[in-house]
Amino acid sequence: MKNDTTTTALNLVLAVLVVLGVVFALVSMQRTRELRALTLQVTFANNALTKIQSLANDTAAYNAQHNYPELTRLLQSVQAKPATK
Repeated sequence: MKNDTTTTALNLVLAVLVVLGVVFALVSMQRTRELRALTLQVTFANNALTKIQSLANDTAAYNAQHNYPELTRLLQSVQAKPATK
């Protein structure tokens, strides 16, 4: 009888561990998909930010040569804003 009780307890522990392993695998797959989606979004955002910064730098260089008051006012209002995260 003692052997049957031990075997039953060990089988129960094994079953619980198998179920936990499956649950952890599913959660890991879900988080990996989410990470890939977020990485793609971050890549697009960084590319857009780089293009905007390049445009702002080109505009500032153009304004340095031609000095338009309206453009100077716009550039100062954009540069005065703090970066948000």
